[in-house]
Amino acid sequence: MADMFDLTGKVAFVTGGNGGIGLGMAKGMAGAGATIVIAGRNKTKAQSALKALGGRAEFVEFDALDEKSCKDAVKKTAEKFGRLDILVNNAGTTVRKQPQDLTTEDWNLVMTTNLTSAFQCSQAAYPHMKKLGAGKVINIGSMMTLFGAAYAAPYAASKGGIVQMTRAMATAWAKDNIQVNSILPGWIDTDLTRAAREQVPGLNERVLARTPAQRWGKPDDFGGIAVFLASPASDFVSGAAIPIDGGYSIQA
Repeated sequence: MADMFDLTGKVAFVTGGNGGIGLGMAKGMAGAGATIVIAGRNKTKAQSALKALGGRAEFVEFDALDEKSCKDAVKKTAEKFGRLDILVNNAGTTVRKQPQDLTTEDWNLVMTTNLTSAFQCSQAAYPHMKKLGAGKVINIGSMMTLFGAAYAAPYAASKGGIVQMTRAMATAWAKDNIQVNSILPGWIDTDLTRAAREQVPGLNERVLARTPAQRWGKPDDFGGIAVFLASPASDFVSGAAIPIDGGYSIQA
């Protein structure tokens, strides 16, 4: 049974893996034996992430707003290691404004970072996974695919798009033995949500009141789901959107 979760010899490319949920997932996969490639813009910030991952990780420069950067980073990873088994599309950002106050630049920033880059990285990873005859793509959505928030129009649109893109890719690539799934994080204690607590009055209290676990999630809570979706244990799971939210979405 343990072999079902073994990632020894596998190579995982994680966008935005410098911290937060991305790092939590990377740590889980590294613990299961995978080699991790952290893709991000900030090499200095990546050093602490690489240290946390021990000797099973490397850094590659990646700019989610630049199509060439996305494709080059994936190509460089596959060429260096001779394979690419797992892709985690985790890079993300948000702009918190009322819909009427958003600019087109705000909209494009969020959509390109969260959705377009995930498409571009997936497209770049596909031929390498097809060549191997297997692959795992894990897209990071959000509970905002289920709920609405007045301050999150572009973010919610991008994450709703992630779920539908996941389903389309899962359908298209099943013939190549590539499983594509999405994770819907709830309220997790990260840099992004710390800013939300500062900008949205009462958010912390509302989250704790609605979450049966009565706490905010931690990045390390994503290690297990990452290993599951990256491993042979999930070979017949594809197109799913899995909430990791401490029960937030089920409580009335």
